[in-house]
Amino acid sequence: MNDYISALKKYAEFKGRSSRKEYWMFFLFNLIALIILIVIDIMTGLTTQDGRGILSSIYQLAVLIPSIALGIRRMHDVNKSGWFLIIPIYSLVLTLTGGTKGENQYGPDPKSPAKV
Repeated sequence: MNDYISALKKYAEFKGRSSRKEYWMFFLFNLIALIILIVIDIMTGLTTQDGRGILSSIYQLAVLIPSIALGIRRMHDVNKSGWFLIIPIYSLVLTLTGGTKGENQYGPDPKSPAKV
């Protein structure tokens, strides 16, 4: 939960690095929250004619920028430009790859005890 909150606090921070754990914990909590909101949308009838839930759509819009920022910081952790995030399969592989040990051109190692 701390990784999810940490990612939301750095909602528009596109510089720096994010660990693999931070990225995937944010993904997990985001998915859980979305599923809960979809269920609430369905149970309360808060869906549009095409079946989209109102609450879940608002939530997805609210976490769009933090998700992009976290993805870019994750690309930086594997020493790649944030633009690699737009390449579907390759960016998935990069998010699963361990980060560069030590400092790289994007900043200090997020796993190091002396975070800046």
